[in-house]
Amino acid sequence: QVQLVESGGGLVQAGGSLRLSCAAPGRTFSRYSMGWFRQAPGKEREFVAAISWSGRRTYYAGSVKGRFTISRDNVKNTADLQMNSLKPEDAAVYYCAAVLAGDSDYVSGREYEYDYWGQGTQVTVSS
Repeated sequence: QVQLVESGGGLVQAGGSLRLSCAAPGRTFSRYSMGWFRQAPGKEREFVAAISWSGRRTYYAGSVKGRFTISRDNVKNTADLQMNSLKPEDAAVYYCAAVLAGDSDYVSGREYEYDYWGQGTQVTVSS
């Protein structure tokens, strides 16, 4: 079992930035592909960004490409999401997710492929 803990959410004005972090306390997740998803009130959870276990491959939803950057540090066991130029429509609960990739350096935007999920962190963007 992999426990994921998100942090870094909060309230920010439109145009501002936030950095979310996902940690796996006491766990090495260097062989896990990581993803960030979000869910706004009344909407389904949607894909935001993903990164392969090596960090060499990344994948973004069209709505955040160019504004968000996903990264990871396999020594610190963290996966971060830098969010710039935030818009009110980015407001949501953001979830970190992980799937064991083994030797495959793949990325996925498909929610059902992820086995482990954090509890989420709230991001609020004021206009």
